[in-house]
Amino acid sequence: MRRALFGIFAGLLLVSQAQAQVDGPEGLLPVPGILRNSVTNLHAEGDALWVGPFLNMTPDGGRTWLVADVDSLATRQLSVYSLDVEGPVVWAGVGSSRTEDGQTVNSVEGYVFFTGFAPHPAGSEMFHWRPPHLDDPDDTTEEYGVSVLPALPVIVPEQSPPFDIDYDPVRKEVWVAAWASGVRRSRDDGQTWERVVLPPDFLHSIHPDSSYDFSVSPISRDGLDGHLNHRGFSVLVAEDGTIWAGTAGGLNRSSDGLAWRRFVADGTSWSLTGNWVTSIEEQPLPGARNPIWMATWPVNDPAEAGPSEKYGVTVTRDGGETFEQVLIGERVHDFAFEDARTVYVAGENGLFVTRDAGVTWRTIRHFRDAEDPDRMIRPDLSVYAVARTSNALWAGTSDGLMKSENGGDTWRIYRTDVPLHPETPTDDRPDVDTYAYPNPFSPASDRFVRIRYDSDGGADRIRIFDFQMHLVRELTASVGSAGEREATWDGTDRNGFRVANGVYFYTVAGARAAHGKIQVLE
Repeated sequence: MRRALFGIFAGLLLVSQAQAQVDGPEGLLPVPGILRNSVTNLHAEGDALWVGPFLNMTPDGGRTWLVADVDSLATRQLSVYSLDVEGPVVWAGVGSSRTEDGQTVNSVEGYVFFTGFAPHPAGSEMFHWRPPHLDDPDDTTEEYGVSVLPALPVIVPEQSPPFDIDYDPVRKEVWVAAWASGVRRSRDDGQTWERVVLPPDFLHSIHPDSSYDFSVSPISRDGLDGHLNHRGFSVLVAEDGTIWAGTAGGLNRSSDGLAWRRFVADGTSWSLTGNWVTSIEEQPLPGARNPIWMATWPVNDPAEAGPSEKYGVTVTRDGGETFEQVLIGERVHDFAFEDARTVYVAGENGLFVTRDAGVTWRTIRHFRDAEDPDRMIRPDLSVYAVARTSNALWAGTSDGLMKSENGGDTWRIYRTDVPLHPETPTDDRPDVDTYAYPNPFSPASDRFVRIRYDSDGGADRIRIFDFQMHLVRELTASVGSAGEREATWDGTDRNGFRVANGVYFYTVAGARAAHGKIQVLE
């Protein structure tokens, strides 16, 4: 059912890029490509890849691109914080962020779910909006089995973003992990949400038949004790029905969502590397129990956390009876799986690959486009997300989306590029022969500036001059395909020294000459 549905969908969309910008299936709007270069989450389902932060998707390996017909996402007003796809069902946790007193404040705005591409009543929407998981101000208690526990009502969207979401197609339940709101569950397609009571920081297990008097609260407030284990960051419903919830206070396991057992870092090599569980993913193993992979961070700075907590990856292959630690010291974000032995891990220091189930690892830190070597991802950027479609590996960074069909040996890079000659020029997208971005350019933080121009495919030369028109640097682009191309300049002169702040001019010498300027500003 799952493969057939997406197979038919992909078959309908095997059209040219120009056609894709004209027509699209109901519920999805055609777009030229990914909608933002900062790719924060990915989810693969068969041949289809869904991309955050705007519910962008490609059904056919990047040949055509679509976006959900949801006003706040299609117009980029809100962002997708979490994403889950189960066959034809898509769930997305939607939020927003703002800067306040130098701090980023994340807020929940609601949820979007999509029930498939099957026929639906005329005039009805394919994507449905659901309200955020907030409490009523009077929700000051929570019934847990035989106990009535004091609880802190979470009534404002700030600091309660939906960091993770998982849809259980068997129970028809939606689970979310949302920081101050902890872990929540909906049994009615997101129309209402209920608190999930997890163990407090001083208990390692709870059962609804036992009597308790602890508070359900992520922080100490209004006379309540706050618990790190009530701050939700990740959630997974495994294929065997086991529910895993990651918090700032450890890993929690349940078979029914009521009775829970909590696991913590204790400084040994057979526990979690850290108590802050930021991501949980399941590795499918036909005929065997699925391993559970987790990104486990220290709650505090490693220098303050002591020897019991450190960054790394924790794996359980037997449902939590035993744990293994790998990639110790690495701050990781996401996981993807190719087979029983091949695992891909997205992290701060690049993309990590194992082909022996975690015994040895290869690190990929540099990404260039195989067809256009001048097109690259900025060096030393974090890899935020990773996913595996039927025949390709995808990785998301803050500088673009990458695709590999050979396990990471070579890459194709997808970026949001402003065309030189848009069909309908505007003030934001004028008709130009060349441009440079970012502009102004900081060599320290941006690493390099991209110079975009038209090419006939030859070895174009880009010359950079200072304000007195002295030649500072000459770049030679590799021979490649004709059309719009880009070269990169790292802000250094011919001797390798960083140039001074100021305005610099460049010329493109080739079959299609062009010129522009770059402001260097530290």
